[in-house]
Formats: sequence, C-alpha cells, structure tokens
Amino acid sequence: MKIEEYISLKPFNTFGIDAKARYFAEPASVNEFREVLSENKFTTVPKFILGGGSNVLLTKDFEGLALKNNIKGIELVKKDQDFYYVKAGGGEVWHDVVMYCVNNNYAGLENLSLIPGSVGAGPIQNIGAYGVELKDYLFELEALNIKDQTIRIFNNVECKFGYRESIFKRELKDQYIITSVTYRLLKNPKLNTRYGAIEKELEEMHVKNVTIKDISQAVCNIRNSKLPNPTQIGNAGSFFKNPEVPRSVLTNLKPAFPNIVSYDINADKVKLAAGWLIEQCGWKGKTIGDAGVHKLQALVLVNYGNVKGNEILELSQKIIDSVKNKFGVELEREVNII
Repeated sequence: MKIEEYISLKPFNTFGIDAKARYFAEPASVNEFREVLSENKFTTVPKFILGGGSNVLLTKDFEGLALKNNIKGIELVKKDQDFYYVKAGGGEVWHDVVMYCVNNNYAGLENLSLIPGSVGAGPIQNIGAYGVELKDYLFELEALNIKDQTIRIFNNVECKFGYRESIFKRELKDQYIITSVTYRLLKNPKLNTRYGAIEKELEEMHVKNVTIKDISQAVCNIRNSKLPNPTQIGNAGSFFKNPEVPRSVLTNLKPAFPNIVSYDINADKVKLAAGWLIEQCGWKGKTIGDAGVHKLQALVLVNYGNVKGNEILELSQKIIDSVKNKFGVELEREVNII
C-alpha cells in the first residue's frame, strides 16, 4: 500500500480547506489498516481518520498520519421474519447505502437520504434528519483498535448514542476505526412523514400512495433546495447542533421572542432551532472575507473561495458569542475541529 508524504487534504474535505498531512494513505481493507498502523515509524505519531470529509474543519496542517477509509462493499447478510440485515464497508458513501436499501425496499434509512459522508463516520456522529437517527436502525458495527489492531464488535447499546453523539466522540475518541456497519431494516415500512417539510413536498410531488422511495426523493428535493452542494460551495453541512435546554429556558425566552422555534424532547427539556437563533442575530447570508453563513440556511458555514480553516473557526465563535449574548444559550459546534 502506498504511503504518501506532505499531501494536500483539500480534495478530501468538503470545506475545501487546503491543509497538508505529513503522511497519507488509503487503506481498502482491515489488513491494510493493520499494515500501516503497525509500522514502527507510525506507532507514536498522531492519527487522523478521514471518511467523506464532510464533518471536519481543518484549521492547520496535520503533523501525523492521515488515513482515508476506503473499505467498500454493501450486502444483505441475513433476514428474518421482520427484518433485513445490511452490512456496509466503512468507506462506502452513505447516500449510496441509503439508495441500495431504498431500491431493494429495505425500510428505515430513507429519511437520511443525501446526508454527506461515509458509512464509518455515521455512527460517530449518530447522523439524523427529519425525525430519524442512525441509532434507530444500527444493529452492530465492527471497529479496529488503532493501538493494538484488534477488532471489536459494538452492539447498538454499547455505542452509547445520543444527539449527534456516541462513545466514539467521548470515551473512545480517536481510539477506533469503524470498518463496517450492519443495519437492521424493516420488511414492513413504518413511513415517517411527520415533519411538515416532507408532507408538503410529497403534496407538491402529487404522491398519493407513499412509499419509501417517495420519502427518499422528497428528502433529496428538500435538501437540494436548502443546502449548498459542497462540490460548488465548500461546506460541512450543519455546523452547529440544535441546543437542548431545560423547558424553563424556553418559557423565559417566549415573552421576548414569541416566534422562537423549539421541539419537545420530554417533559423537562426542549430543543431550540439553532438556525433560527443564528438568523435572529443577523448572521444569515453574512460574509467575512471568504468565510460566510449561507444565504438560505444559517446553520451552514461556507467557503466562498480560499478560506483558511481558522477563519471559519473564528466566524463560528463570533456566532456563538452573539447567540449567547442575545438569548443566553450557548451553541455547540457539530463538526470536528482538527
């Protein structure tokens, strides 16, 4: 396997940031990962695992070993009375897996259509959209220990999923490479159209007998209309999490901001719409140099040219500070800062 030196990571991150890696390789199997990780000169250098590069902000050159997960393959591994079990390599494009499932009528992932990124990155972030999260359908995953190159199987519970969180972002951060994921999908679809945007799009599509293909297409239409294409404008999708706060925070904000957008979590907590908060602070469509906030979606920070990663980071901090000052709510970044 070829190991390159001083390679630009610009083609491997959707922000299009031109940062360099001291060493770079693209393992296409577990054995190739083991081969490079076991080399003496790499045992003590920092490691950086790249999937689709859609949830990362590179703020500087990486003085270590960057590994692009290239493990491929999608297959139906078993089925039972109620479920299909589909296994995908960690280097597969996420949307390709969704389309494989949708086209075979394996139900569950259709609301997650067109989310950028790779299969291996999905569980780390517990990706989610339109009322569905990955944790709802992940059965198990296989992960390679970076230190000793052993394989461990994690079931759903062991992944400790939360809102855009998992054990791989907390206790086991930077300790494992997710080499494959198995999804448990429904034979009898439970169509999730409760998000108004989907219902409205289905109406505009003149769909009467809704299928998972229709939902997938509706989600693709919505995302294409709201979110910039990374191949045209560098971005990493939603840059901030929707903050989860005690219900009392919402109650206290309502008199001053009666139109504040929120979603119930439980009796005690609500989720506030980060995009709405950012927009109220006047950031939507604003630019500082080549760094900007997208004109159609305030959650998305963009590269309008040759922006440096630290310029995006500085812009995000200004947004965090302004939301904190106006609403008393602190936003948290969703992307990984390197």
